[in-house]
Amino acid sequence: MTRLTRALRGTITAFAAVLALTTASATASATTRAPADPKAPADFVALSSVDATIIQEIRYFTPHNFVGERIDGYRQPMCILTRPAAQALHTAQQQLLRKGYSLKVYDCYRPQRAVDHFVRWAKDLDDQAMKGEFYPRVDKTRLFQDGYIAERSGHSRGSTTDLTIVRLPARPTHPYVPGQPLVPCYAPKDERFPDNSLDMGTGFDCFDTLAHTLDPRIQGQQRANRLLLKSTLEKLGFVNLAEEWWHYTYQPEPYPDTYFDFPVSRASLTPGR
Repeated sequence: MTRLTRALRGTITAFAAVLALTTASATASATTRAPADPKAPADFVALSSVDATIIQEIRYFTPHNFVGERIDGYRQPMCILTRPAAQALHTAQQQLLRKGYSLKVYDCYRPQRAVDHFVRWAKDLDDQAMKGEFYPRVDKTRLFQDGYIAERSGHSRGSTTDLTIVRLPARPTHPYVPGQPLVPCYAPKDERFPDNSLDMGTGFDCFDTLAHTLDPRIQGQQRANRLLLKSTLEKLGFVNLAEEWWHYTYQPEPYPDTYFDFPVSRASLTPGR
């Protein structure tokens, strides 16, 4: 074998080794690539595609919530619901518009990964950054026991929404700035975090018994506002969670036993939904 032939064979062997290493690396990368996100069933829709007039202030896409940071799974600030629930909200909105009001949603479908985020936060007793606003009178050790946090949420079934009523024309809501002073969620409306909704007696996601829909301490215009929301929605098939004036579930639920985990994103929906 000539010296040139030996050199050529050596070059070919080295090239083959590099090629094999590159192929193996690519194969390993493909193997370890994260699985694609699950998609929503075809009858889940963006609320805006059913009624574009309903105001959306998706709190868990922002740091203004009891955790203090954007929640896992909220990739876009949008409301996703099963179509029957969205259509019922559209009917409610038509009724309220005639009275000079609009619905405003804080949260709709919530992926299981978001609920898992809540659970991890609740178990971290050292993280109480948002206590001053959202749970001033509740010890964090009691969040599970008192029912404020659970490992499953009806929101993940797609027919539950957290919402309020806004008088039109709607005023802009001042954005939350992380680190700003916190005020208890049950403080008078002109003291707590500004919200363009009607005065419901507490802010949204207030971990306090004053947030119970029919708490007898809530009277006057605050009670009337809660009852306006309640009566409007209950006539259309929604059922209120007694402990939260903002929480309503459409009945019958299309998926009463299924807890979904697709992200809150337009990409999760069937095109055109």
